[in-house]
Amino acid sequence: MNLIKNLVFKNRAVWQPDLYQGFGRTHKYFEGWYFKIVDATEKYAFAIIPGISMDKSGERHAFIQILDGKKCTSEYFRFPTDEFKHATKKFELHIGDNFFSHHTLKLNLETVQGNLFFTENIPWSKMLGAQGIMGWYGFVPFMECYHSIMSLNNTLSGELIIDGKAIDFTNGKGYIEKDWGVSFPSAWIWLQSNHFHQNLNDKSISLFASVAKIPWLGTAFNGFIVGFWFEGKLYKFATYNGSRYKIEILNNSIELTFTHKQHTLQISAIKAGTGELIAPFNGGMTGKVSESLQSELHIKFYKNAKLMYEGVGRNAGLEAAGNVECLVDAKNLVAVKHEGTLLEK
Repeated sequence: MNLIKNLVFKNRAVWQPDLYQGFGRTHKYFEGWYFKIVDATEKYAFAIIPGISMDKSGERHAFIQILDGKKCTSEYFRFPTDEFKHATKKFELHIGDNFFSHHTLKLNLETVQGNLFFTENIPWSKMLGAQGIMGWYGFVPFMECYHSIMSLNNTLSGELIIDGKAIDFTNGKGYIEKDWGVSFPSAWIWLQSNHFHQNLNDKSISLFASVAKIPWLGTAFNGFIVGFWFEGKLYKFATYNGSRYKIEILNNSIELTFTHKQHTLQISAIKAGTGELIAPFNGGMTGKVSESLQSELHIKFYKNAKLMYEGVGRNAGLEAAGNVECLVDAKNLVAVKHEGTLLEK
């Protein structure tokens, strides 16, 4: 009976990547949801990550990890597996006395307590025949890590008490994503911001980008997914839609260029202070990754060589992990001329 239930729930979850995906898994598996929150004054920025870990020996535990992006410190709270409870038809997750959903976050931890609420969520727009941001790659078996965007941008309300200090997040901004699989990639660049200067008619501007070395069936390839929400539309640059990319690693920045048909997005990511997070490896939480929540993303967005937007993303999440030089793939270099400037050297 449990096998049949797992198959039913698993088939449903395939088309709803926000749901728990680990039905039937007992070892070498992790799943984590990532909530980024920044208050209206931009003095406080946190990443809150609930999840579950199953190492290669079958040792399991649930966790909630919190990164203080301004202090560059982190905490890891461990829970018995039986305190990890999830819904099967919509994203609702309980870990002990803590609760997470698309619209609510409730924490009751030793150092953090309070309730936050999310409104005006901007989801990743669906593509025919695909279940999320990975396109048809989301159905490919035996991949090391899968990814989903749950909300590119949302508006916060509520309050958290952190180390005894009350912090009001009302009118702040949030972002929600998730990962699941066996391990994080061996090398990746990830960045995100929804704090851009914007025109009066713009409700919001948001940017997410990820480039990674993806092992699969004894080989590997470089894959990428980028979403730029601008003037009420999501512009996608991805391996599966024929986009191209260029990366240049400099001393104090990472320069990225993505093109898809008539659109080009240039990003100059400037890394600031980082904190250390625990990361999955073979399902166990034994790795480490440095993440910034105070970086800057200088971007230019073009359509047919015309500059449509130029701005700076603040409070940016940024990770550059592993041998990122391997992501500079000559096969993906792209040369595009914009207003007299050749992007490729």
